[in-house]
Amino acid sequence: MRRVVFLLLVVAIVGPARAQRGEVSSKPQTPFKLATFEAGGKTRVGLVLGTRVLDIAGANAEVAKKSGLPVVAMPADMRELIETYSRVSPRLYRIANYFKDAKTDGLPFAFDVQKVSIKAPIKYPYNLLAAAANYRSHANEMFGRGGAGGGANEIDPDKVDPVMFAKSPRSCIIDSGEPFFIPPGRNIDWEGELAIIIGKPALNVPEAKAHDYVFGYSAMFDVSDRGGTGRPFSSQFQGPNWFAGKSRDRGAPFGPFIVPKEFVEYPTHLRIVTKVNGVTKQDGNSKDLIWDEAHLVRYLSSILTLYPGDVISSGTPDGVGTARRPPEYLKPGDVVTIEIEGIGTLTTPMRAAAVTATQ
Repeated sequence: MRRVVFLLLVVAIVGPARAQRGEVSSKPQTPFKLATFEAGGKTRVGLVLGTRVLDIAGANAEVAKKSGLPVVAMPADMRELIETYSRVSPRLYRIANYFKDAKTDGLPFAFDVQKVSIKAPIKYPYNLLAAAANYRSHANEMFGRGGAGGGANEIDPDKVDPVMFAKSPRSCIIDSGEPFFIPPGRNIDWEGELAIIIGKPALNVPEAKAHDYVFGYSAMFDVSDRGGTGRPFSSQFQGPNWFAGKSRDRGAPFGPFIVPKEFVEYPTHLRIVTKVNGVTKQDGNSKDLIWDEAHLVRYLSSILTLYPGDVISSGTPDGVGTARRPPEYLKPGDVVTIEIEGIGTLTTPMRAAAVTATQ
């Protein structure tokens, strides 16, 4: 009899604890974004739920404590989180599901996203690769509708490979809200782009499996130097100097967030709107890419290995300044915003570069 009573007591105690553990699902039921942010003098990896950003280390400890689960070791930076996502994602799903409707006021790991310093999501990826003229509308506004076979309108992405270029991650990537400094005499243009983030090492990936190698999506400002005073064109080769035109210092504002691919409809159909001082300059959609995600991953991985956290900037829609009549370029004091639906708004103020005096 005593044994029966003892067993009933054990069931009464352990049962609710197990039920409590089961209440927090480890499935991706609550969409979230990921951020790198600074608060309290510390750089943190955050999980964004609406207007809140949770330091995942603190949120992980809280969920473990309240749910009776072990604490899962969490990465200290975004690239490491991407590399270990298969291990940590179930806990991130638990965190999002647990805090979806829970109050976080006063918790030391919870912050108002507007009151912290949001950094570029990844500092720094190994590779930052970008597609040139990857929307027919943009290719036509830049190069016209003529040319062999009717120009961009006749491009078959299954028969022609995209033109790509690279930017230096360390020299070019800056945070949302950080300024780009316009060099004297240069014509600086806006280009808002969807950024594709790689999730695992990729080499010789077929198009049918390309999405398996993608981690998520963010926004990129491909700052473009259209020339001006100096030497905008190569004297040795025909056409513009791509390095001078695309690799300006601080020329890749990035962020503010990454949305994991499980929370983005695939194939992606994301609206991309670029504004200058609140005036819409570009209004496009990623569904109109010439070379879509699968083509880009297939082509790039046929040339080199892509690594977790690598960024593919997928190209810009029409509406750039240099194609307007008369051309329009950015000037000190302008503010460029790039908003991609479901991801967020990347903001870049324009400033005049300091002129170094000649000795």
